[in-house]
Amino acid sequence: MDTEQYFFQDDGTIPNSVFPLIVYRAVFPDTGAIADSMEEEFAANNWKNSWRNGVYAYHHYHSNTHEVLGVYKGSATLQFGGEKGEKMNVRQGDVAVLPAGTGHKKIEASDDFGVIGAYPGGMDYDLMKGEDGERPGADENIAKVPFPDNDPVTGSKGGIIEFWK
Repeated sequence: MDTEQYFFQDDGTIPNSVFPLIVYRAVFPDTGAIADSMEEEFAANNWKNSWRNGVYAYHHYHSNTHEVLGVYKGSATLQFGGEKGEKMNVRQGDVAVLPAGTGHKKIEASDDFGVIGAYPGGMDYDLMKGEDGERPGADENIAKVPFPDNDPVTGSKGGIIEFWK
């Protein structure tokens, strides 16, 4: 499994995080039931409150929880980290683990693009867009987000357990 790390600075609008965005490449093979496999793996590692859909076409972040995004079909170009962040291609089987505060946006996607999102401990999420007045409240929320017990893919070893020290 290929694992990538990306660090993004606070750009004044999107706070991002001191922890890196983690991207696992081709971690879920196409078994015909890839969405179910992802959802089950995330839930087994206590990343719950899942949904299936896409990614908003505007910069946004969550100040009260971390998030996992698993691509279960299609492909897309997503931008992480806000306007000054990084555009990256993701495809079926890829998983991104976003620490609270990390900006993300869909730039373009295939017609069949689908992702599963989930949150550690089944947290509910807020939707922040980098608008005036969100901070410093969002920063205070981010500082209070608990460290997850498990990585959504690797469980109690590796992944964020190692990279988010």
